[in-house]
Amino acid sequence: MFVIVAGGGRTGTQLASLLLAQDHTVHLVEYRPEILARIHYEIPTESIYEGSPTNPQILEQAGIRKADVIAATTDNDADNLSICFIARERYQVGRTIARVNNPRAAWLFDDKFHVDVSFNNAEVMANLIMEEMSMGDMMTLLKLRRGRYSLVEEKIPPTARVLGQAIKDIRFPEQCVIAAIIRNGEIVVPRGATLFEADDEVLAVTDRAGAQQLAELFKPAAPH
Repeated sequence: MFVIVAGGGRTGTQLASLLLAQDHTVHLVEYRPEILARIHYEIPTESIYEGSPTNPQILEQAGIRKADVIAATTDNDADNLSICFIARERYQVGRTIARVNNPRAAWLFDDKFHVDVSFNNAEVMANLIMEEMSMGDMMTLLKLRRGRYSLVEEKIPPTARVLGQAIKDIRFPEQCVIAAIIRNGEIVVPRGATLFEADDEVLAVTDRAGAQQLAELFKPAAPH
């Protein structure tokens, strides 16, 4: 899948990192020098396109004519709406996703501006509180594909059985992909040789059955 991420703030950069870790093609568009200086250390240089994400010429340089998805993640709601509108109206991008910065503007993020999916931080946080799951520390972070798949988070306890094991040596549920590991506040891109450590926060995409199996896999080892 080819995704254009418009905006290189923390949200856009982490999204790009997660997608790249899953072997998707990602082009991130950003124009602010201070942000560009940071993201060159976080994602491959060849994935970064310098310029305003609201400028059609820059979007064309980033390959918007061939993009499957565009994710507008800037910190300006008007820009995010414009990006989605341009992407669909001018370039017929199949899927548009937009970040909502001001919850009061959330009502604008619909088909009027060709926004397929909006990401409202306030709404997500409210849903997290309401939907905290009863399986250890696992939480549903984001529903995908009308609820069949979810992005879930599981914190590994100090006595978990998977500690010190490499990802490639662990039998994960069939419908489960480890998307990222957050360790000491930093994102670790999961590789086959990556070892799990205590207090790792594991982000995974899985279905309901896979989430239950993952919680079982990561639970503390039984005391002897």
